[in-house]
Amino acid sequence: MLLHTTSWGSGDRVALLVHGIMSDHRTWRRVGPALAARGYRVTAVDLRGHGASGRAAGAEGYTPRDYADDLVETLPVGAELAIGHSLGALALAGAVERLAPRRAVYADPAWHLPAGEAGYRPELFTQGKELTRQHIGILNPRWAEEDLDIEADAIRRWDERTAHGLVPSVGADMWPARPAVPSLVALADPSMLVGADDARTLKERGFELRTVAGAGHTLHRDDFEGFMTALDGWI
Repeated sequence: MLLHTTSWGSGDRVALLVHGIMSDHRTWRRVGPALAARGYRVTAVDLRGHGASGRAAGAEGYTPRDYADDLVETLPVGAELAIGHSLGALALAGAVERLAPRRAVYADPAWHLPAGEAGYRPELFTQGKELTRQHIGILNPRWAEEDLDIEADAIRRWDERTAHGLVPSVGADMWPARPAVPSLVALADPSMLVGADDARTLKERGFELRTVAGAGHTLHRDDFEGFMTALDGWI
């Protein structure tokens, strides 16, 4: 599926941005212009089922492989930098060998969906369709007012079947065996998706890890300056 894209800047270097579940390209409203100011030509996608991109026929069309294939169909090969957040990091990891960016950044990646009662439950995400702007603000007290408006609108547009499409991946080993390109993993503090043992394993496999102190899952919205500082040397 060819995805909807939005761009910032006209520099010689190319950067790619991939958002997480329930959001769209607007989650990068500060990151995109900041990279453009550094000389990048930035492209951000709306994943299938999100924003202005197309919808799959059913939940079976929202698998990690589908997201990765869409990135390959839509985005240029050989970018200078690619950043994926959460589900976007999972999609990017599945596409990174084919896209071959020079560097990749995975922000609080959803590389493991735990099973069990306390694990991944799609109904918790689908209930998110009922979230109001006020609810989003309570859940994300550090977000700017504009981000609350954007997220409320993004959730209204979001196809909740995407949450059910991930169910076959619950409990599966989706941890990358190695970084296909030089790769940074930027983590929330604490990360609910990458535990301490997982972090040690990723380091052993060759990933660099950095933590954005005090930030929640959506690092770049919780602490934009802290997120950009965590990217020092990578952007």
